[in-house]
Amino acid sequence: MRPLESLPLALALLISASDTLARAAPRAPRELHVPLVRRAPAQRTAEEWGLWAKEQKNVLEVKYGGAQTQKRASGMNLIVNQNADSSYYGSIAIGTPATAYNVILDTGSSDLWLADSACTAGCNQITTFNPDSSSSFNNLTTAFSIKYGSGEASGVLGTDTVQMAGFQVNQQVFGVCSVVSSGLLTNPVSGLLGLAWQAISSSGATPFWQNLYEKNAWDQPVMAFQLTRFQNLTNVAALEPGGTFTMGNVNTSLYTGNIDYQNIPISTPTYWTLPLTNITVGSSSVTLPSGSSSYAAIDTGTTLVGGPAAQIAALFNLIPNSVAGTGNYEGYYIYRAWFPPAGKFVY
Repeated sequence: MRPLESLPLALALLISASDTLARAAPRAPRELHVPLVRRAPAQRTAEEWGLWAKEQKNVLEVKYGGAQTQKRASGMNLIVNQNADSSYYGSIAIGTPATAYNVILDTGSSDLWLADSACTAGCNQITTFNPDSSSSFNNLTTAFSIKYGSGEASGVLGTDTVQMAGFQVNQQVFGVCSVVSSGLLTNPVSGLLGLAWQAISSSGATPFWQNLYEKNAWDQPVMAFQLTRFQNLTNVAALEPGGTFTMGNVNTSLYTGNIDYQNIPISTPTYWTLPLTNITVGSSSVTLPSGSSSYAAIDTGTTLVGGPAAQIAALFNLIPNSVAGTGNYEGYYIYRAWFPPAGKFVY
């Protein structure tokens, strides 16, 4: 088997304006699409939007704020756009007999976990996983915990049969969490599916997608998202189509031109990183640091674009009338959006 750094795996992201055993169900070709769904937020006051913004910044800082990478916590799946583009979830099936669960699809983390049926606080009105209801579940009796900016989840590790978009992994390791911080999960989401690399897995387990790839279950070594956008629209329904998540291929009807594949610039993959070569606003550019300090992570689990304070300040210095946020908006920059700046990120 080749070392991970030489594996030709690609992750494509498309934005729309509107013994572990892995196998694919008998069919051709070996690709499937997972539908995504969007869930719109309830109407918020200005103060509530401020608290939401502060929480999203905290989440981003927990993931990427450290000096070192911290362990953290083809098929198509239609996905749901949740909370005005803040997250997207899809459906997986776990256990024998298989039971469906909605999970956040997060390319910025690597662990799969579900709320346990023994969970009370933080798990109200959501579908939970009952280990006793699955004949194929095996409790590994190993403690598991994962932290986010908005809370944490903890429990034990177990193995079971996990299915998604026509693909299946037997004895997939995942977390069964009996303790979940209040507000970390909201109905109808039951957990999270990490889609980054094993190197940052809190459990140390091989992620679901990586098991499929290493067992050659896909036609092509590709995962792709097509995501809808509703952030600036009014009268949005509580649930909206979120796009698709595809494993094993890409849907050529969703884009034009050719995909520009980039090598992951580090020897042991962690996040889905790309070298950021330039940031421009109009005809002006931001001076970027050299080497790994200019790497950018593609993360479906956050709404934000974040970066080193000096470079972000330099970026907004190029945008007329932009100001640094205060209070709950500390760490953000604010500008009038009637004439959005012509900004460009070049990879």
